[in-house]
Amino acid sequence: MERKVSSPMAPAFMVSAPGKVIVFGEHAAVFGKPAVAAAISLRSYLLVTTLSKSRRTVTLNFIDIGLNHTWIIDTLPWPVFQHASKKRFYYSLVDALDPELLNAITPHAEAVSRDLPEKQRKMHVRSATAFLYLFLSLSSSESPGFIYTLRSTIPIGAGLGSSASVCVCLSTALLLQTRTLAGPHPDQPLKEAEVQIERINQWAFVGELCIHGDPSGVDNTVSSGGKAVLFHKNTSGPPSVTPLVNFPKLRLLLVDTRQPRSTATQVEKVRRLKDNHPKTTELILDTIGQLTASALELISSTTFDGNSTYEAIERLGTLIRMNHGLLVALGVSHPCLERVRELVDFADIGWTKLTGAGGGGCAITLSRPDVKEETVEELDRKFIAEGFQKYEAILGADGVGVLWPAVFRNGPDGENGEEIDQKKLENAVGARGIEQLVGVGVREAREGWRFWTRAED
Repeated sequence: MERKVSSPMAPAFMVSAPGKVIVFGEHAAVFGKPAVAAAISLRSYLLVTTLSKSRRTVTLNFIDIGLNHTWIIDTLPWPVFQHASKKRFYYSLVDALDPELLNAITPHAEAVSRDLPEKQRKMHVRSATAFLYLFLSLSSSESPGFIYTLRSTIPIGAGLGSSASVCVCLSTALLLQTRTLAGPHPDQPLKEAEVQIERINQWAFVGELCIHGDPSGVDNTVSSGGKAVLFHKNTSGPPSVTPLVNFPKLRLLLVDTRQPRSTATQVEKVRRLKDNHPKTTELILDTIGQLTASALELISSTTFDGNSTYEAIERLGTLIRMNHGLLVALGVSHPCLERVRELVDFADIGWTKLTGAGGGGCAITLSRPDVKEETVEELDRKFIAEGFQKYEAILGADGVGVLWPAVFRNGPDGENGEEIDQKKLENAVGARGIEQLVGVGVREAREGWRFWTRAED
């Protein structure tokens, strides 16, 4: 008789985490002024499939960047990670990579995608390094086999925190698998939820260290907790990152110009401007800082719903438009970004600014509440003609969320569940297809997803 194939040890589950945009204060933040970064509803999605006991492999399947690699669990360098002096506890605060641990996983990370061009392979190796460092830190040599399938609706390499979103998903999944997270559930005490968010955030930062070397910590903090954060660079020590839990959810249009840009080049451009015109440049940077402070005051003192919605959004939109004008004065815009602003202004659908380093990349538009769908569709046709990519999103979106098990309950009383499996996730086409399948976007809000929530001020 044929031997029956053993079944998986646990049901498949999903984790999702948002990307981010800088809403106020980019470039001025480099010189000690405050900046605001907010979560957006463009997200990464991680499906975790547990294999049967006999399959001792772990696979990272990141379709959107073409990375698919399988490691044999028993060949990974567990002794180095499990050595008493090196052991990391699940709740440990890790703010730097351990060189010995990094050296131990390097050959295993370097084994991926050997036949690809160097630029793409470098991205794959960094992703594999982050995954292996987290997997070996948070799992054990007795771990069953898994397949981690990743999809993302966040444009990659556009300054929208895509890598941090992935790291948040990975750290959450691994902590859930080791049963070191509580929740999320509707009745969870807010203080307990805060502890879980910070545990996820700390380990996501470890992944970001593997990918970027010297990350600020802003992206993973926004992605973990959602809503928004206030970022302030300190003269010594790490920057202060303060959650803004009262940040409103607002409709956003995000346009990727697809114009490559270098953050370092744009930062250096502003630094040279400050050297050559110190007084004027400092005035501009101070004004950007004051704009950010004005936005924080508006957000904390205004209700963005009810009868005052339009007025509140218009006041916030005016600050966004002014911030863009000051960034133009610093020389960090680009003809593509100005073209986006021109098209949006002509359609009169909202207030636009560049986000991030500038010199290309993305623009964001805070939408007017009364925008008609046909106006947006006509604008989208113009964006396509210019070679731009438009995304509709929510600003101030939820942070990391969990769907356990990976089943959407479509029928009444939770009946007729639709299982989300690896093949369905792989075959979803584009951002819209992924959102239709998994349901945490602008147009979809499927039942089953749960989120850790920070306490409001």
